[in-house]
Amino acid sequence: MKPLLHFLLERAKDIAAAFLGLMFLTFIAQIVFRYVLNLPLDWTLELCLTLWLWTVFWGAAFLLEDEDHVRFDIVYHSVGERGRRILSLIFSTCIVLGFAISLPATISYVTFYKIKPSMTMGIRLDLVFSCYLIFAVAVILQYLIRIWRIVTGRRFEAASFFAADTSAAVAHAAQGDKAS
Repeated sequence: MKPLLHFLLERAKDIAAAFLGLMFLTFIAQIVFRYVLNLPLDWTLELCLTLWLWTVFWGAAFLLEDEDHVRFDIVYHSVGERGRRILSLIFSTCIVLGFAISLPATISYVTFYKIKPSMTMGIRLDLVFSCYLIFAVAVILQYLIRIWRIVTGRRFEAASFFAADTSAAVAHAAQGDKAS
């Protein structure tokens, strides 16, 4: 399972890099056409904005590590391990419930936009805004995994939401070092 997750994480990074690369090339084309050739292009701004939107939600869904998220953790760090587990369980449950409750309305809103194209490129807006649906589902899954880790007593403060519980692997490696 871990090699599959690693492979998928690397492909998510590739997709984000492709978004950023395309956005950069579009931006350069916009500058060249506007300031060098004096032929401004309308579609470049829209493509840059769409790629930026996708990059932000894609990155937040799959590439941000747990410690990269903004937190107010004064109380969280002032309690012990058991208290942190309880607080994480409460907060994780709230996040799952909030996103899950809003998901049907979000799906309805995004699918409503299939009738409307973007202004200059004519891309269906449901495709443009579907990045938020990917983000919302990924957040729900990430926090369900965290809840499962908390409830089963596993390490829940991992560097990555999708990181495997490495305590058994570390113990196994330590035993291998003793044997040699």
